[in-house]
Amino acid sequence: MLTLGIETSCDETSVAVVDSGSKTLSNVILSQSVHTKFGGVVPEVASREHVRTIIPIYKQALEEAGVTRDQIQLIAATMGPGLVGPLLVGLSFAKGMAWGMEVPFVAVNHMEGHLAANLLSQPDLDDNHLTLIVSGGHTMLVHVRSFGEYEILGRTVDDAAGEAFDKIAKVMGLGYPGGAEVDKLAKQGDRTYERFPRAMRHHEYRFSFSGLKTAVAQYLDKLSAEERDKHLPDIAASFQEAVVDILVEKTVKAAKEKNIRDVTISGGVAANSRLRELMQERLTRAGKRFFYPPIQLCTDNAAMIAAAGYFRFQKWGATEFVVDAVPYLPLD
Repeated sequence: MLTLGIETSCDETSVAVVDSGSKTLSNVILSQSVHTKFGGVVPEVASREHVRTIIPIYKQALEEAGVTRDQIQLIAATMGPGLVGPLLVGLSFAKGMAWGMEVPFVAVNHMEGHLAANLLSQPDLDDNHLTLIVSGGHTMLVHVRSFGEYEILGRTVDDAAGEAFDKIAKVMGLGYPGGAEVDKLAKQGDRTYERFPRAMRHHEYRFSFSGLKTAVAQYLDKLSAEERDKHLPDIAASFQEAVVDILVEKTVKAAKEKNIRDVTISGGVAANSRLRELMQERLTRAGKRFFYPPIQLCTDNAAMIAAAGYFRFQKWGATEFVVDAVPYLPLD
């Protein structure tokens, strides 16, 4: 079944064609560089950019997949969570397409899309597994019993890990988006240079990154310009280690206590090289299997939405066209 996926929850305009939830025929992603000068996403600007680019991106996705519009059998789009303006652009486009083509439409939870990225890219993954969804807006540890059946074990009580990366990158004077910039700089530094706090270490599976952001910002404020320039890679590496250490520690703990063999990570922060390295190291030591999606499926993308839409359609059928965008849509 050829599924057209549409993702516009934030500042990526993405359209993909996926066959039967398992084979990606195309996955076109346009990241909106216009936000770089603002140091973050401006919702109104993002909405206008989605309106301007979604039709060209849609045409490119069909062309790269080598299919025509008439071959599409299912259309899936993100309904939330995300920025309401951008969500409405993709959701309205998808519903209009499905209505006009007389094919079923499925509304997809963005977090379920991230979860489906591993189902799309890892055929050996058990249906019953543990996943850490970690992005700019979300940090949550989820026990996946099967697709659509989730138990959220814990989540951040304040800021998401990806948001912490972006904010600290901004304080350091690095580019946007900040996560990739911090990761790149940290490779040149000493991760043991300064031990920043690991919050909520003894609070089950809950996370907190607000205090860490404050601690790093205050540390940087105390440095002279010369010290700051000299040790910026070390500070980046030390900050990154504080984030990654607590993410890995709680994920491994949950895998052991819940006796779950397979563990995945997904979301934008899943592209972080140190997170992948340390998670692989500690899970292997614990006798667990570790999976993560390719870099292109870590960022917001339509292939994961198409896959989630296909799996959701197989279990529950089509979504009514009256469905609306829900900016704070929970996974559970």
